[in-house]
Amino acid sequence: MDDDSVFRALADGSRRALLDRLHDSNGQTLSDLCQNMKMSRQAVAKHLAILEEANLVAIQWRGREKLHFINPVPISALAERWISKFEAPRLDALSTLKRKLEGDDNG
Repeated sequence: MDDDSVFRALADGSRRALLDRLHDSNGQTLSDLCQNMKMSRQAVAKHLAILEEANLVAIQWRGREKLHFINPVPISALAERWISKFEAPRLDALSTLKRKLEGDDNG
């Protein structure tokens, strides 16, 4: 996985909106995804191509229909690498504080 391509893909609000729509209802066609979007079909297709390139969207063909599915793995990997490591010390400190306040210093 290329972190840079995932970050670039997520940097655009329109692409995040498409991912939100796929999160709400996975397996949509391009036509489905174009509904209520304030951009052309061509623009939506270009954004989907960038999301596919970053491995954030997977496709599956059903006859002549191309279905788009969100792939949460790259986002999860980024969260684990870039967010979780910063949260762990804070959560450990809160857990220690809780034990001390409750009088349980054994843990």
